[in-house]
Amino acid sequence: MIEAVIWDFGGVLTTSPFEAFARYETERGLPIDIIRRTNAANHLENAWAKFERAEIGIDAFDALFAMESKALGAEVRGKDVLPLLSGDLRPEMVEALKRIKAQFKTGCITNNLPSNAIGSHSGRTLYVAEVMALFDHVIESAKIGLRKPDPRIYRMMVETLQVNPANCVYLDDLGVNLKPAREMGMTTIKVANAAQAISELEAATGLTLR
Repeated sequence: MIEAVIWDFGGVLTTSPFEAFARYETERGLPIDIIRRTNAANHLENAWAKFERAEIGIDAFDALFAMESKALGAEVRGKDVLPLLSGDLRPEMVEALKRIKAQFKTGCITNNLPSNAIGSHSGRTLYVAEVMALFDHVIESAKIGLRKPDPRIYRMMVETLQVNPANCVYLDDLGVNLKPAREMGMTTIKVANAAQAISELEAATGLTLR
């Protein structure tokens, strides 16, 4: 019996920034996946983790990310990575969310950056705000100083929604973030693309979502 569907934002409701990372690396002749490898190394305490918990500012992130990437083979400035993060909303996923909301509770757990980190694009910001309004509750890492995969952030969500984790579905594009949800008893969906995710979500909820 499903009570709630909980969503990641970037890479789930939007396209993955990994594509933008790859283009950036190719254009500049950088080693393949240097940005992703920098993000993954010491992933609980690296520059990215500290920035998403709002423990450091933009300048410190810029310098620390450069140092960490250089240690892995090529220096990439943190400030150059930030503009690559804004993926495009996936309309079919937004439609699925709307249909889910009509039947179940909805939540969003997002590892994000402080609000001043990425330049604002007013049209896109308005659209994102409309999508965020579809959730009963949103947890943003930069606002609470916790980030996935810390198990506490998932517990905060189910406690706020007042649901049993065993009756929840959780979607994320990163396996490391799915593991704590799965260990709590949630049904998890690793999002590779919209069609695959919607098919698995239909199977889990019994709803028609397109």
